[in-house]
Amino acid sequence: MSKEAIIFEVSDASFDKYVIGNSNKAPIFVVFMNVWSEPCNNSADMFSRLASEFAEQFIFAKVDVDENKALVERYKIEHVPTLKVFVDGKEAVSEEGQLSEDEARALLKSFDIVNETEEKRLQARQLHMQGETQDAIMLLTLAIQQDPSNTKVAMDMVQIFIDMGEIEQAHSLFNRLPENIKANETGLSLTGQLWIIEEAAKTAGLQNLKETLLSNPDDYNARFDCAICEIAQHNTQQALDHLFYIQHNNADYKDGAAKEMIVTIINTIAPNDPETAQKYRAQLAGLLAV
Repeated sequence: MSKEAIIFEVSDASFDKYVIGNSNKAPIFVVFMNVWSEPCNNSADMFSRLASEFAEQFIFAKVDVDENKALVERYKIEHVPTLKVFVDGKEAVSEEGQLSEDEARALLKSFDIVNETEEKRLQARQLHMQGETQDAIMLLTLAIQQDPSNTKVAMDMVQIFIDMGEIEQAHSLFNRLPENIKANETGLSLTGQLWIIEEAAKTAGLQNLKETLLSNPDDYNARFDCAICEIAQHNTQQALDHLFYIQHNNADYKDGAAKEMIVTIINTIAPNDPETAQKYRAQLAGLLAV
């Protein structure tokens, strides 16, 4: 018989029975939340997914702070979302604010709740970032053999193929992913990278384009192609410098192609570097507001 996720809502009246009373059976993760708050709903959705992934290894409960003032006072809830973990009748952990999935998984790991495939995937990502790409590929291969349904492993392998310049292999693997996975944030990032690499191959080449711009800085065709080549080589800042130049001086170039490319690049880098992506979004918004 397959295991089922244990997820429920608790109130002032039922908290002691269902949370405190069951916390000797498994860790109980309780999110104190407002139903109208996006961070709260994001937290609840994430822990619901994790409760399904780790079925019966932990229990997930939700408390609506508007409806359960006694619990808010009892546990001194000042901000939402607030996560509290209960073990053996006692509060073991308290975290204010929305946790990232990596932070949530690290917290689960502290209670010996671990997805071995996901652990291999994260180790492989670290190895790749350290330049140990072949070791990363071997680890991802083991991970996908362990859990063929884990699309995050497949997408990480696509990213490595892109970084290695193995574009045909990247395309082949990416095309086998489900359509809904291709449409998520990481999937759109991979789509953008593959498209940019294909477009860069159609240009005159980075060196020739740089020479053209030296003699004519306002050759917008050359500047746009230069941006494509730069981003294809992971030179994000240089690419965006060209595109912001076009957006500032000729926003109507090819019906707003510079703005569209800026947005594509931002979406591409957002999964791995959200802070930088937000900085570029603010810069673009500033230009558009002028």
